[in-house]
Amino acid sequence: MQNNKEEKRNALARSPFEASETDRLGGRTYRVVIVDDHPVVRRGLRALFDDRPGIEVCGELTTGVQAVEFVKKNKPDLVIMDLTLPEMNGLDAARAIRQEAPATQILILSMHFSEELAREVLRAGALGYVLKSDADTELLAAVDHARRRLPFFTSTLARTMTQNFVEGPSPATAETGPVPGVPLTEREVQVVQLLAEGKSNKEVAAALSVSTRTVESHRNHIMRKMNFASFSDLVRFAIRANLVNP
Repeated sequence: MQNNKEEKRNALARSPFEASETDRLGGRTYRVVIVDDHPVVRRGLRALFDDRPGIEVCGELTTGVQAVEFVKKNKPDLVIMDLTLPEMNGLDAARAIRQEAPATQILILSMHFSEELAREVLRAGALGYVLKSDADTELLAAVDHARRRLPFFTSTLARTMTQNFVEGPSPATAETGPVPGVPLTEREVQVVQLLAEGKSNKEVAAALSVSTRTVESHRNHIMRKMNFASFSDLVRFAIRANLVNP
């Protein structure tokens, strides 16, 4: 009888989320996989979960292909995955994971700040989108949302999307496409990043496994879309958007 009373007190002491989450998972550990090709980033993300009860980092991977294969075999609860990965990018990997393991939730991490990318993330089947610069303060909240199967967007992006919806794009955004309103697709962001790093069209094509003509088409489209008058405008934009280091 005493044991039953203690159990009830302990249950009441827990937050409603903790109680419902334990019930939903049947008391088992919530298994998380981290996918990023930078060891420092993986270590930093793992450290966030070290003192988090009920969460286990069950895998650390470096490519999109590895992520898909791991999920197919192990069926983790959550995949936290970089957007830009070797072999297969995060969006394509997310689509494949959703097909192989529909119950596995996906959070996308990115250094890129774009409403269009956020929409692409949702279309790919991911549940959330967190900027790497916000990971130390918002990733745990994003994971809590994922455990409840609720979408999560990094607060900086959520504020910008709300502001743009209410006010519409500012004249500055229409002219130069500043960071908060970057209307680029995930592939276009990759092209801008590689070009701004000083790579030639041929080198960009090799890095992205596409033809040189495709890169030239992307480049011309980006220049028109962003109203860049010169390549220097593209480089300055990439620096402002934190796609490359100045």
